Amino acid sequence: MKELAIKVENVSKEYRLGMIGGGTLKAELQSKIAKLFHKDDPNLKIGQKVYGKNEKFLALDDLSLEINKGEAIGIIGHNGAGKSTLLKLICRVTAPTSGKIYINGRITSMLEVGTGFHEELTGRENVYLNGAILGMTKEEIDECFDEIVEFSEVGQFIDTPVKRYSSGMRVKLGFAVASHLNSEIMIMDEVLAVGDVNFQNKCINRMRRVAKEEGRTVLYVSHNMATVKGLCDRCIVLKRGKVAFVGPVEDAISVYVQNEKYDNTSYFDLTQVKRPSKCNLKHKLNSVEILDSKNGTVDYGEKVHLRLSWTSKPEADKLKMKFIIKCVDLTPVGISLLDEINYTEGENVRDFVLDTSYLIPGRYAIENVFYNEDENGNAEYYDRCICMRIEILHSDQSTKLKHWFKDWGNAVLPCITELS
Repeated sequence: MKELAIKVENVSKEYRLGMIGGGTLKAELQSKIAKLFHKDDPNLKIGQKVYGKNEKFLALDDLSLEINKGEAIGIIGHNGAGKSTLLKLICRVTAPTSGKIYINGRITSMLEVGTGFHEELTGRENVYLNGAILGMTKEEIDECFDEIVEFSEVGQFIDTPVKRYSSGMRVKLGFAVASHLNSEIMIMDEVLAVGDVNFQNKCINRMRRVAKEEGRTVLYVSHNMATVKGLCDRCIVLKRGKVAFVGPVEDAISVYVQNEKYDNTSYFDLTQVKRPSKCNLKHKLNSVEILDSKNGTVDYGEKVHLRLSWTSKPEADKLKMKFIIKCVDLTPVGISLLDEINYTEGENVRDFVLDTSYLIPGRYAIENVFYNEDENGNAEYYDRCICMRIEILHSDQSTKLKHWFKDWGNAVLPCITELS
């Protein structure tokens, strides 16, 4: 049986709106007098809402989840979903309104750039301060100090006060401290958004290693789906303070991006799908059907037979089409083009073939684009939307090396040929 690292049990967090004061006695008196004489509050910003005394906001609503020791867990959701609130509760920065949280182990966290750093202390002093807060002895910190400095890439400035560090330098040192000190649980909230690309990759590899090899638990919050997919074993999707989904990363990203659970199907009704405002809908796609699949799955290396139904208006011109193949996080993988489609005014039904033989097994979102181009390459967009989702199944040929998309991408290129 797996050992639990974190257990969240029926936790709610409630905030009372508008209860923060003006900051000074003068501002408080001005606001009170204005309210007494039924005048506008002089300390309110333009457009700021005035909340009543009893108005409340439920940041987390009866939330329960379990996280096992040694797991790398992603937590995703739209702004205001409750991600940062949940992490603050786990880190004991604030207390829940109701419910209980059980923690098995010591926690290091970065909830924002430079969390826990003292501005006036040097980088060296802050490393020892953070370690002491975690309950580590000076000897334990001494053992990993050189590794922390080397990983952080700020060795030249380690004896400089942190107040003179750039935001990127703070992230580097903060992450190095959090990932090297002897704690059982690492919590990261959007901290890699500031670092450069090379350092982000180094951090992802470090978090993956501490989870897999050292058996530590990692909680990672980010809006960067590529880093979530590259690091995490499971993913939690939060929506309005509740758990909307817990499961495989690709499924979770699909729920987050599409706002719906990934459900294999072969028929897609697009009549109610919202289109971008720049589309004039002279040609409008109504539905897509995958003809040779009952549940939206395709064997690796096979072609997909599609039946498209669309409506063309009288004023429509030449029609071109392209399919943009994307990962479930909507990162583009490839494109397939058709230079011209024959159509008639009104309803049209045509069959097409989409070649997916270069894609690795996995789940994909397909975006359809109806458009036309003039002689200067200027595009007129008729219609554009995510029209279907497919799943490419793994091949049974055990002699082939399994493609590792995290390192190699989602496309399998043709074999190398030798020139004679």
